[in-house]
Amino acid sequence: MVNKSQLAQSKSIHRRTGKTFYFATRVLPERVRQSTYVLYAFFRIADEVVDDEDNQLTPAEQRERLEAIRSVVLGHEPTDDPVLQAFCELREEQGISDEEVNVFVDAMLTDVEKTRYATYDELETYMRGSAAAVGEMMTTVMSPTPEDDERARPHARALGEAFQLTNFVRDVREDVRDRGRIYLPQTTLSRHGVTDEQVERAEFDENARAAVQEELRRAEGLYREGVEGIKYLPEDCQFAVLLASVLYADHHRAIRRHDYDVFSATPQLSTRRKVALVLKTRAYWALSKDPESVFARVSAIPMTDERPQGREAGDPRPVQ
Repeated sequence: MVNKSQLAQSKSIHRRTGKTFYFATRVLPERVRQSTYVLYAFFRIADEVVDDEDNQLTPAEQRERLEAIRSVVLGHEPTDDPVLQAFCELREEQGISDEEVNVFVDAMLTDVEKTRYATYDELETYMRGSAAAVGEMMTTVMSPTPEDDERARPHARALGEAFQLTNFVRDVREDVRDRGRIYLPQTTLSRHGVTDEQVERAEFDENARAAVQEELRRAEGLYREGVEGIKYLPEDCQFAVLLASVLYADHHRAIRRHDYDVFSATPQLSTRRKVALVLKTRAYWALSKDPESVFARVSAIPMTDERPQGREAGDPRPVQ
């Protein structure tokens, strides 16, 4: 069982490094909130190995450390790290599958050396581990009924990918400057005449704006797909997941206010804005417990995209 010390350290990591998600986590029921602190802290520990902002680790050392983390959290090796121990215990208690742990760690291993993604399909494969697996684990700790669990998981995966794609668009400047990575698919950039060198030099123009808009549209499709499944989650978890969706989606509003220029700046939400969104979302939730209708009223995401477009043109799923 996770002890108070492990929980306190996990919560501290979550509060310090996941400020947007932390806002939503605070309104989860206690049975899920504490597990979420542990989950997020584990994700951050693994993520920080590959981000390695001080460049203290070689790629070989990064891979070795990630494999060590994998062994610990799967229960193969002992550890004195309180967060990893807490996650290992949580995994056993909640029945988090080894598969989801493995695909997550595999995605982190991808980040050790891979810095470009040729197509969205390739990026989506990466996000299966780095984002969809997060949605899977969160669904597990929320414990929907068996029938709802099966219906909720595809939407949870989509919502996890939506959050991450929003982050990828928002963080273009930081990712390329600090880590040498460009997560915008190469096909999207080339379709609009944008080169890697242009991104690296932070040269924003009409072509770059079009590329950013395309990836935002793709993320918006994932939000619509993800929010559609909130109703399958336990009632005491629905508002928190809805709020997280509203908060993450509001980065799209912030990006639009910066005229889509994520090459030279990283749009952020102020604490005041987050609080306002919490209050507004709660007010509409009091009137209607329908997640889709509240999201449509409060969020920065349009609920329809009528333009016919294929997978590479911004639709998260192929046109049938």
